[in-house]
Amino acid sequence: MALYNQHVCPVNNWLYNESCEEQLPFQRGPVLCCTLDNIPLISKCGTLPPESCFFSLICSTGSFMVMLIGLLRYAHVIEKHQNCILNTAGLSTGWICAAGLIMVGNFQVDYAKVLHYVGAGVAFPSSMLFVCLQSALTYRLAKTQEEYRTGHLRVAITLLALVALVLSGVFFCQMSFALQHASAIFEWVYCILIMLFYGTFAFEFGGMSGDTLLVLSRGGGVQNFPSSEHKAEVSTNHHQPDSLSML
Repeated sequence: MALYNQHVCPVNNWLYNESCEEQLPFQRGPVLCCTLDNIPLISKCGTLPPESCFFSLICSTGSFMVMLIGLLRYAHVIEKHQNCILNTAGLSTGWICAAGLIMVGNFQVDYAKVLHYVGAGVAFPSSMLFVCLQSALTYRLAKTQEEYRTGHLRVAITLLALVALVLSGVFFCQMSFALQHASAIFEWVYCILIMLFYGTFAFEFGGMSGDTLLVLSRGGGVQNFPSSEHKAEVSTNHHQPDSLSML
């Protein structure tokens, strides 16, 4: 939408100037004159209406989804295994990321720069820390070959995301037009990788049930809810015939 309204420069346009005779939204023709105000950063794509309205909506919805996925993952780990520091830290960083995402989406960079950058400074590092913690937690809890393969996939995505985040941050601080344009590309790559990482939770969430929500309703403590192994043992003992009753 930002490209359609010519509010940002296309990704394939690497030519920038200090100033242009005509502002980008009013230009016509195959070759566009872009300035630093037109770099296709995610924030710049959501600065001007009408795309700014959708940007706020998407960030607010995404923040809610991050909180929900983090909470379900937290409960799932307790139900299937046990609670631990990594699990609690993963939930905390996920919710911190959600708070930063709300600020990024509702305070556009051109109108509330300080608050926008505060939100970005919270959302990006905490999202990186979240995927790192979840990758470590996956390996710690892995027992089957499939779970180890999921761990390998998550580590690969995490490493790629870390490289993209570092390059985006380093290039963003440079005065070069080309490097700042590259920063925008790496920023998009980073966000896509993070969303792909969240998609990998489908492997665990496929086996969720109503018992997962009971973990949350009972405070999330291991002592308040039997583990899956304990439930299986109880179920086995329940179906064994009582020799005394048979007599």
